[in-house]
Amino acid sequence: MASTSDIRNGLCIKFNHDIYKIIEFLHVKPGKGPAFVRTKLKSLTNGKVLDNTFSAGHKIEDIRVETQTFQYLYAEGDQFHFMNTESYEQITLEKKILDAPDLLKEGTIVMVQINTENDMPISVDMPASIVLEVTYAEPGVKGNTATNATKPAKVETGASVNVPLFINEGDKIKIDTASGNYMERVKE
Repeated sequence: MASTSDIRNGLCIKFNHDIYKIIEFLHVKPGKGPAFVRTKLKSLTNGKVLDNTFSAGHKIEDIRVETQTFQYLYAEGDQFHFMNTESYEQITLEKKILDAPDLLKEGTIVMVQINTENDMPISVDMPASIVLEVTYAEPGVKGNTATNATKPAKVETGASVNVPLFINEGDKIKIDTASGNYMERVKE
């Protein structure tokens, strides 16, 4: 058992007869009344996100997880195939378990959290950012901008990302995997 002081991003807990991963949390100490923790939880069985507030000192049931390194191999419909980098064992995961499946490129190294009770994979942690090549972007016309103008661009994985007007086809861009937003152009 853990308490609300142990809450952190990525912690997996049992809540309402389901397994949830904490995506965001905020400790709040109002001037009047008891402290509480506002959390955003993602269900690891169906992918739904819900907001919940725990009062300070509330006991939560955490789940023991083991983190292993896997390499993304390929996708087959809603099935994503990964290989353990140490044992070369392959696993197949559903699309709903992944946080940003449209940003996964073949060969990407990810961290898979596995429930130690039943050896089932429960979540996949992507790298903080990923570098992808732009495959389609309309040309930006000089002079039609105010400030911070963006345009949609398709990257090599098929995802659509809003990028600044100076990005062209063939450019490599760094994308934040948590938000799916453009970070910077990468020169090679």
